[in-house]
This record gives sequence, C-alpha cells and structure tokens, in this order.
Amino acid sequence: MESEERIRPSKLDFFIGQEELRANLKVYLQSAKEREQALDHILFYGNPGLGKTTLAQIMASELGVNIVTTTGPVLEKAGDLAAILTSLNKHDILFIDEIHRMPVNVEEFLYSAMEDFYLDIVTGQGPGAKTIRIGLEAFTLVGATTKLGLLSSPLRDRFGIVARLEFYTAEELAQIVERSAHIYSIAIESSACLEIGKRSRGTPRIANRLLRRVRDFATIASSNTITHEITEQALSSMDIDIHGLDALDRKILTTLVRLYDGGPIGLKTLAIACSEDIRAIEDIHEPYLIQSGYIKRTPRGRMATEKAFACVSGIS
Repeated sequence: MESEERIRPSKLDFFIGQEELRANLKVYLQSAKEREQALDHILFYGNPGLGKTTLAQIMASELGVNIVTTTGPVLEKAGDLAAILTSLNKHDILFIDEIHRMPVNVEEFLYSAMEDFYLDIVTGQGPGAKTIRIGLEAFTLVGATTKLGLLSSPLRDRFGIVARLEFYTAEELAQIVERSAHIYSIAIESSACLEIGKRSRGTPRIANRLLRRVRDFATIASSNTITHEITEQALSSMDIDIHGLDALDRKILTTLVRLYDGGPIGLKTLAIACSEDIRAIEDIHEPYLIQSGYIKRTPRGRMATEKAFACVSGIS
C-alpha cells in the first residue's frame, strides 16, 4: 500500500496552498534560526486533511530538529506526557494531534512545560509527599485541532501563534494531484488533475485519495494515462458529483429541502432523518456544505440556502 509520507513535502517551498500562512511561517522559522532559539508554540486548527501534520513535519525539517508525534487521546496520564517531554532534545518539536481531546489533568501538567520549560513531579503521598522540579530543554509544541472551541482558554492562550488552515481552491488541488501523480509515477492529463481538484471538497487528503482510486479505473481500462474521460467515469462511479458532493451530502440537502422545507432543523433531528451518526454529519459533511454555501447555521438550527434548493431541484 502506498504511504502518505511519500507525497508529503519536506520543505515550505514545495507546499502548495495556504499562501498567507506559508509566508508567515517562513518568517517565524527564519527568525528562530537566526536567534538560535526554539520556535514559539504553534496551534493549527481547521478541518481534517488540510495539512496540519504536514506543516509540523516541514517545520522540523526546516529547523533541522527532531519531531515527536502523538495524539491527545493517547496521553491518558501526566506520566505519559512527562516521559515524552523529558526525552526531547534542545529545540525539538512535539506535535500533538487532536489536542482538544487531551485529558484535563494532562493539559494542566503541560502549562509549566510550555511557559517555563520545567515539570513539577509529586512523589509519595500524604505528609511525606515531595515535589521534584525537572528542567526541560527548550522545545516547541505544535498542536493540531479540528475544534478550536473545545480547547480551554488557559491552554489556547499559551500558544504564541494560532493559525487557521483554509479549504484549497480547485486549481491548488490540481497542482497537488499533479505533484502526487509524478511521485507515484502516474501519467495524467492536466484536465484530469483539475477535474479531481474540483471534486475534492477543498481537501488535499481527499484529492490524493481520489487520484489513487481513479488510477485503479485507468488500470482496469488498460490505459497508461489517466484521461479526463476516465476521470469523469471513475468519479461518477464513486457517486461523487461535479461539485464534490457525495451520496450523504445530497441526502442531507434533500432532507433539509424536501422534508423540512429548508429548515431550520436541529442537527440531531437532521442526523436521525438521514439515518447517520451526528458526529459524521457535524465533523465531515457539514463544514464543507457550509463553506460552499449550501447550508447555514442559525440560532434555531440548520437551514438550506438558495444554492441548496437549486442543487436539490436537479436531483431526481
């Protein structure tokens, strides 16, 4: 199976999209190198698959330091975090994905490490308990989250840099597909790259996944090149329309429009009506539908827009 690591760029100059963020990161990285100090702690937030992990790895590569990667749910006890922090070398990067899912006791243990680079370890119990202070090497914490609002204010405020990753344009995704195809040694037409980009929901991870699936159709068709025609046939077979909407996206829109006259409707009711998990709708489908102008949130619930009504009218 092909690894995602193969297609992840190792330098900022090779990273496509997120132009403003990329320009700012260049400044932060260059400044840290010239001052010979650890980069300030950074928090990336945005939808899944937009490049948060890739940017953390690029930062480590640019700075010439090691990166240790973990996730919030894995850090169940303060001792788990202490073991990682004490193993870091000078200016290393600790990347915590899904940082919003880190337990409260572990989060609070992180405060002194982020601010002053030390840990207070309590040994023993009762009157005989002692606190041992352990110094840490200056390091950079890079946190990634899809839900910025779930981070507590004390943790969020300790990040010197907070950056949002936006959805990508179809043209940017086409460049990403073309680059990935080159790495995978796949011949592909430029128009096919753009077609995949248009249907990738603004997300590089989806674009690369669709590229591999379209390649499968081209292989079965005995074609050495992924053509525009093969791409359209493959994506249609996968039930992905020209707007990047899949079967569940369309079901959400038709439910809103035809069953509830466009809303407003609560998310729980919408999930039940679609026979789908509420988190799947909220975390995977709704962000793109809102960003693309099909749904809007109101204090009374979700509502369909004129664009959604037009889309549903074209669905048989």
